[in-house]
Order: sequence, then structure tokens, then C-alpha cells
Amino acid sequence: MTNVQTSPLASKPQTIGGERFDRRTFLDALLAVGFVSTAAAIAYPVALYLVPPATGEPETASTVAAKAAELKPNSGKVFKFGNRPGIVVRTTEGELRAFSAVCTHLDCTVQFKADTSQLWCACHNGTYDLGGNVVSGPPPRGLERFTVNVRGEGSDAEIVVSRA
Repeated sequence: MTNVQTSPLASKPQTIGGERFDRRTFLDALLAVGFVSTAAAIAYPVALYLVPPATGEPETASTVAAKAAELKPNSGKVFKFGNRPGIVVRTTEGELRAFSAVCTHLDCTVQFKADTSQLWCACHNGTYDLGGNVVSGPPPRGLERFTVNVRGEGSDAEIVVSRA
């Protein structure tokens, strides 16, 4: 028979604060902390992705679309209205009209076609008349219409577009 010597410390469990503390308890606690930390590191970015930010799009009331001299009869110009595009059109009679340039079908940008005097969406060939109403194609509703004013006179006149 062999003699196995044991350390006097190995036979007595360690105590911290009066409670029994051994390796198994320590490893269980260490693994639990590791698991909770990993779960939090995964859950936090996922939660940030799923919850929308508190700040939304700032509401733009009006903007200068173009200089009046830039827009000839039977032409149009796309401009930035907040963070979305808008379009201002001068008809053959010289009347100014402005709309949201976002197609109501799939949010593509519409453009003015001078040959047909219509607003046209290149994504799925949707067309709108100069009143913003759907003429053909898949758009479910007309374009949002904006109010147009001219500020100033002569070559310095500006086309100001605002929400109706």
C-alpha cells in the first residue's frame, strides 16, 4: 500500500465571511458571470437595432426650390425638401406647381417629361398629371401637392415651396 500525503489545507474547506467556499462554487459563479456578460453583449446591440431612435425627421415647412429664371415653360426641377425630394414644374402656360417627388408606389423619385407634360416614375412606368393625380401605372394614390410662391422680382426671384 502506498502512502498518499495530503496537505492539511486540502482537507479543510476554505471559508470566506464564515461561509464554506470551494472550487466548484467559484467555477459555477465564474461561469454564471461569463454567461450573463455574453448574453448582455449580444442582447444590447439587438435591442438598439429593434427600437427606433427617439428623434425623427425634422419637419420642413418651406424651402427655396430654385431661381425663377432657371425654370423655363414646360420644364421641371427636382429639389431637396427636408430629407426627401420635391419637384417644381412650370407648365406651358407659365403656372408653377410643386409636388413631393416620391412615387406613392415604391418611393422612387419621379421626374418631369416635357414631351408628355407629365410626371413619370421610371421604376414601374407610373405617370401623374400636372395636378399630381395618377394617370397610369401601379401608384395607388396621387402625389402630395405643395404650395408655391415667388419671392422677389426679376432675375433674383426665388421659387419658395411650402407644405399645403
